[in-house]
Parts: sequence; C-alpha cells; structure tokens
Amino acid sequence: MENSTEVFSFVLAAYGNIGELKYLYFCMMLLWYLSICVNNAAVIMVIFMDKKLHEAMYILLCNLLVNEIFVTTVVYPLMMSQMFSETHEVTLPWCFLQMCCLSTCASIEFCSLAAMAYDRYVAICFPLHYNVMMDTRRVGTITIVVWMYSFVNSMFSFSLVVSLKFCGNVIDKVFCDRPLIVKLACSVSVLNKLSDLLYAFVTIVIPFSLILVPYMKILVVCLNTSEESRQKAVTTCTPQIVSVSGLFIGLIFHFSDSRFDAALVSDKVRSFLTVYLLIYQPMLTPIMYGLNLPKIKQSLKRFLFDRK
Repeated sequence: MENSTEVFSFVLAAYGNIGELKYLYFCMMLLWYLSICVNNAAVIMVIFMDKKLHEAMYILLCNLLVNEIFVTTVVYPLMMSQMFSETHEVTLPWCFLQMCCLSTCASIEFCSLAAMAYDRYVAICFPLHYNVMMDTRRVGTITIVVWMYSFVNSMFSFSLVVSLKFCGNVIDKVFCDRPLIVKLACSVSVLNKLSDLLYAFVTIVIPFSLILVPYMKILVVCLNTSEESRQKAVTTCTPQIVSVSGLFIGLIFHFSDSRFDAALVSDKVRSFLTVYLLIYQPMLTPIMYGLNLPKIKQSLKRFLFDRK
C-alpha cells in the first residue's frame, strides 16, 4: 500500500500556465456563461408568460432548461476563478460539491430527455388521450421523480468517494471529475468499482433505453401515417434527437477519457472534446427548441415585437 498524506485540496492540472491570456479567457468564458444563462432564461420566461405554452411538453422543456443553467453555474464560476489562480487548487469540500452537482446534472439531463421522449410518444401515438395522460399532475410527478432519482443516484455514488484516503491530488481536468478523483485514492474497494459501473448504468443506459423505445415506436407510427403527420412529428422530435445525440457523444467521451490511458488521445483532441462537452448542450438546447418549435417561435415574436 502507498504511503498517504492528508490531502486538503486538489490541483486542476489541465489549466497549465496560461500567462497573460488569462484575461482574454476570462472575458470569453464570462460572455459565454452569461449568454447561456440569458438564452435559457429567455425561453423559460416566454413559456411562463404565454399561457398557450402551459402544456406538458413545454413544462418538461422548462425543467431541462433549468438544468442547463444549473450545470453551467456549477462549472463556469469555478473555471473563471481558476483563470487568476497560480496554483489552480480547489479545496476538498468545493471539489466534492462540484463533483456531486455534476453527477446530479448529468442524470437530470438524460432523465429529462427521457421524460420528453415519453411525452412525444403519447402526443403522436395517442393524440386523443394526450390531455388526459399528460395532465398537470402527472407532469409534476414526472418532474419530481426525475430530480429525486438523479439526486439519490448521485448521493449513493458520492458517499463512496467522500470516505476515500488519497495518495495524490493532481486532476488532469478543468473540473473535478469523479473517476479521476477515485484514481487518486490509495486503495479502491470492489464496492467503489462496482458503484462506478452502476452509476454509468443508472445515469446513461436506463434513461437512454427509455429514450430509444418511444422513438422507435414513434418511427413505426410515422411510417403508417400521412406526409403532414410525419412532418409534424419530425418538427417536434428533431430538437430532442439532436440534444440526445450531442449529450450521448459528449458523455461517451467523458467516461472513456476518464477511465482509459490519456496517451491514447492527443492533448489537442482531448481539449477540444472537453470544451465541446462543457459548452455544447447548455447553449444548443435553447437555440434548438426556440428556433424549431413553432409555438415558441410565435410566442417569441409576440414577446419581442408585439409588446408596446
């Protein structure tokens, strides 16, 4: 067993020595962070203010957009503060808090998309029963289940990490990543290794299956309907398909990069994919839904141009 010393902080080594460029990077990140928050908040506000959008689909979309703001706030302020740090150190409590919040956000993201896939399945396959099957009470229950499921999942994973003793403190990422933190432990129990696989299964595999099944059924229904119905289905489902695809690609990279030898992927590719994971989903989600869903586009036009 390796000799261990008490670790009070972790070093985020991926920042390196950025010198005077830190001011430029800080301004770019601040602008991007504010843009993400404003874009997501704008769509949430439009849905909240327009009573015509008080439907299951848009309420579930608000839940997804709230999570985009949440995950952005978990990552960006710490990253911006690290721009002016010489050591790029993060104390254990803050690192554990970020790790826990990121785990929760990842689960909420996939579960929210699974809930939205179910909503589209009901709307397209059972249009006459949609208002009964997706009433306000059921949507509220689905939202609570999504957050509780994600929180319990994250807490279980976190509880096994917080008790570990560490023999190192250098994390080769710009944020606190659970698999890399576990690698720094002096010893890892079998339960910890199994919990890592269980977390990936519960966070990705189960929700992805719940997303895939409704869309397969939607595809079958669309093949037997009119051209107009198919076009309507494509219009409402495209933003979710793009969101799921982007998130799935990002998380596959994240999990593989954290668990396998970093030398297998060049630093430039790793940097690009890490940035892709951090900025793709939070910014793309409000743009995709705002520009592709007709009711939101109409409401945005009324909100921006018809108000006097």
